[in-house]
Amino acid sequence: MVAADNLQKMSEEAKFNLVAYLKERQKLCEAALDEAIPVIYPEKIYESMRYSLLAGGKRLRPILCLATSEMMGGTIEIAMPTACAVEMIHTMSLIHDDLPAMDNDDYRRGMLTNHKVYGDDIAILAGDGLLAYAFEFVAIRTPESVPRDRVLQVVARLGRALGAAGLVGGQVVDLDSEGKSDISLETLNFIHNHKTAALLEACVVCGGILAGASSEDVQRLSRYSQNIGLAFQIIDDILDITSTQEQLGKTAGKDLLAKKVTYPSLWGIEQSRVKAQQLIEAACAELEPFGEDAQPLKAIAHFITSRNH
Repeated sequence: MVAADNLQKMSEEAKFNLVAYLKERQKLCEAALDEAIPVIYPEKIYESMRYSLLAGGKRLRPILCLATSEMMGGTIEIAMPTACAVEMIHTMSLIHDDLPAMDNDDYRRGMLTNHKVYGDDIAILAGDGLLAYAFEFVAIRTPESVPRDRVLQVVARLGRALGAAGLVGGQVVDLDSEGKSDISLETLNFIHNHKTAALLEACVVCGGILAGASSEDVQRLSRYSQNIGLAFQIIDDILDITSTQEQLGKTAGKDLLAKKVTYPSLWGIEQSRVKAQQLIEAACAELEPFGEDAQPLKAIAHFITSRNH
């Protein structure tokens, strides 16, 4: 309730109804994702892909993509294929992250994880299918009104955010760091700049690129998204300690059980909250040149530190 009260207060202060905005955009994203992957033969793989893709969630990543496009003078229509692709990539990472070879988790968003329903083999293939289709979806569904060089930039950025230079690289260092008590802040930042912030950055920056953002604007968007990405992870680390499985929708206390170094383990919970808030303030400062058009992105940034699940 405290988080909800803070969220409403911030929305009122900004004269911007974030709750209504998120609800509306989430509905648009859900409809687009549902339409994106119909069930055809072989049905099992499409059902597995849809099981995780349509399992709910806040849809913050696609919403960030849409919001940035609109802020930069673009439209929802030109950004929606990329927004959907980002959610497909994110869902792939969750399916694979939950596997026994990685985090070995039984629940995600309050539901059994993909491999618990379909088996490890189909879960791996469902993740692979979502990943491959994400790039196809951007290529074939982005409206022809968008210059092809912008679409190419989006494809390249998504690939980099996902691969060894991004999410995959961060995951490798994260796995290597489990059970080690001497992990430095530098290593922890590397893990989460790559594992968490890289895809968030791609969401925001790609939304801007599709709308014709200048190189200077792209730099601002990169700094904004890197800051909210780290703040997002800090809050996730805190919630893993302070929340129940019902609140999280997934197993609570995983980091402690895996003996992972986290931001609260280095700084403590209260100092971690302070650091997260500082990152959000720095992120919002990057949006000042965009004036009133930046309200959604600023409100979403503050929402990240106020959430309780």
